[in-house]
Order: sequence, then structure tokens, then C-alpha cells
Amino acid sequence: MSAVRGQGNRRRRDAAEADVLKAAQAALAAEHAAVYGYGVVGGRIGDDRLRQARDCYAAHRARRDALQRTVRDLGGTPVAAAAAYALPFPVPDAAAAVRLAAELEHRVAAVYADLVRSADGTLRREAAAALREAAVRAVRWRGSGVAFPGLAERTAPTGPSASPSGAAGAL
Repeated sequence: MSAVRGQGNRRRRDAAEADVLKAAQAALAAEHAAVYGYGVVGGRIGDDRLRQARDCYAAHRARRDALQRTVRDLGGTPVAAAAAYALPFPVPDAAAAVRLAAELEHRVAAVYADLVRSADGTLRREAAAALREAAVRAVRWRGSGVAFPGLAERTAPTGPSASPSGAAGAL
């Protein structure tokens, strides 16, 4: 009987580890998309916010690199960046670039919320910090915040940027 119980515990542990790896891969994919997206933002943003865009770009590159190591540590092969990503809406000017930056942060927050739910220990704390950072950056871009970044907004997407955050090749 204890062998059966041990197998059940092992299956649950294996499933939990698979969930953590899946959530880490999704966060890595979102960071790849954010790095790409900030390349677009940087090309369209006004001089008054260019430094902010560069800082966000650097932050996402650092998180991306850390997540690649995390995925390897979890026994996975890090998901590669796509050659290009479909933007959620046209970005012809600085105002659209600001909206894109806010959207990028919103989507990154959503995948980090999933990683917070799946992980524990140090990885959970790192994911919570990344979620908080994305929420703060979103507020800075948008000018307002939401009560639960990455969570409530996902239940009822609206508007032209309401595509799934996990779609490959989409921002």
C-alpha cells in the first residue's frame, strides 16, 4: 500500500514540476515578445520617453536571460524567440507606442501570475517580483493601474489588443 501511495505522490510531484516548467517557458516566451515589442516601441516613441523605453527593454532582456537559465535548471530546453511577432495593433506614432508598451507589460504580468501560481520557493519570489515590476511599468505607461495585474483583466478581454497572450508569434 505504501508503494502505491509513493507512486501517487511521485506522479503529483512530476505533474507539479511539469506545470512549473510550462509556466516558466510561457514567461520566457512573453519576455522574448516583450524584447521584440520594445524594439518597435523604441523606434516610435518620443524623445521624452525614450529613456523609459530603453530601461524597459533592458529589464526584459535581463529577465529573459534569467528565465533561460531557469528553464535549463528545470530540465527543459528554453523556448526560442520567434523571428518576428504580430503586433496587437498598428504602431504608427508615439501615442501608439505608449499603448503598445502598456500592453506588453500587461501581457508579461499575466504570464508571471501563472508562474507565481505554479512555482514555490525562490522561483515563486522571483516571479512575484517580475509580476510587480511589470505592473509598475504598465502603470507608468498607461497612467493608471488595476487591482490585480495579470489576473482580472484576463477574464474578459476587450478591444483590438484582446488576442491570447500565449499565442506563438503574437505579442
